[in-house]
Amino acid sequence: MPKEPKFYTVWRGNETGVFDSWEACRKAVEGYRGAIYKSFPSRELAWKAFESNYADHIGKNTRQSRLSPAQLKAIGRPIDDSISVDAACNGVTGLMEYQGVDTKSGARIFHRGPFKDGTNNVGEFLAIVHALAFCKQRNLAWPIYTDSRTAMSWVRNRKAKTRLTPTPANPKLFELIARAEQWLKNNHWENPILKWETGAWGEIPADFGRK
Repeated sequence: MPKEPKFYTVWRGNETGVFDSWEACRKAVEGYRGAIYKSFPSRELAWKAFESNYADHIGKNTRQSRLSPAQLKAIGRPIDDSISVDAACNGVTGLMEYQGVDTKSGARIFHRGPFKDGTNNVGEFLAIVHALAFCKQRNLAWPIYTDSRTAMSWVRNRKAKTRLTPTPANPKLFELIARAEQWLKNNHWENPILKWETGAWGEIPADFGRK
């Protein structure tokens, strides 16, 4: 079954507007510090979002939640002063990248990649550790949101239990994994690592918009 088309709204970037492919969107935001963008299922919704405040859309799903009002109330809202992280891995090329953004504004805080021969779980793990190190350097107690329970468990155990195998193309990735594991063993942190409630809040603000 062919994938549904996606349209990408860029509020802040090298170029702003609505783009009809991820590649076009990537070029519009790549290298731009604080880029703010999001994917939508239709061109109409994308343009409507562009003409409104990005804060009304970042971290919110464009489709109605299936959870009941009672469930939504119990879950509550995400904490504004926090970092959201996510990773994306192309199943065909094996290219992986990860990023962290300000949860409230969607402004990009860091981005790394693409790395060859990676996996999504490895990217999620590296993103969380990157966010922890970022907060420690700046004495921030902000929570860190992720939508990967696997990456959360790896961080909790201070070990990336990946099945990824070394190839001639990914030595840098294994170097980063080793450095991340070493950082976790040598450091203590107070930052809560929290599960992003996608069913209640929509896609995580750090989502690359390629689903």
